[in-house]
Amino acid sequence: MPITDNAGDGLHGRFRDVLRDGAGEVRWDSGWLKNAIVTDFRRVLAGFIRGAPPAVTGIVGLRVGAGLAAWDSPPGPPPATPDATALVDPSPFTVARGDLQIDFVDPVTGLTSAAPTRSLQIRASLGPNVPPWPDPAHPTSTLREFGLVATLGGADVLLNYRTHPAIAKDPASTLERTIWLVF
Repeated sequence: MPITDNAGDGLHGRFRDVLRDGAGEVRWDSGWLKNAIVTDFRRVLAGFIRGAPPAVTGIVGLRVGAGLAAWDSPPGPPPATPDATALVDPSPFTVARGDLQIDFVDPVTGLTSAAPTRSLQIRASLGPNVPPWPDPAHPTSTLREFGLVATLGGADVLLNYRTHPAIAKDPASTLERTIWLVF
């Protein structure tokens, strides 16, 4: 799906979540929503452009977390801000880079492109029993936050961050998360 692309908009992100039941039927679709590009993303970009230490690695994973159960009550989850440095969940689940599909995307047509463009599309599919919760740190498998992760100077840093209403992911469901980063 095309998203209006204006070079004057600067660096920004969008995402869409689709939750499917065990039979593959769509149970919920968030539509396209904005996510916060955080300060460390700009530091990672500066590291790439400089081309020398500190060592920079692009996207290494997508972290998903439970956030706080208190976000389920009014006024809801707090908005994500550019100063976020980590998920609120101290033990988030990471979808590894190898399990992500990362493509250039033409923001006018919404189609993937072999040639570099101003936009990246990152897709993650959290299938049945992913994340493997409940566990000692997570009494349920409910998701409330996410962020893409890179490394800068050997440390993991967030690139973007988003809090969202609770997604109650049962053991048979699949969450398809699509993230666009527009430069």
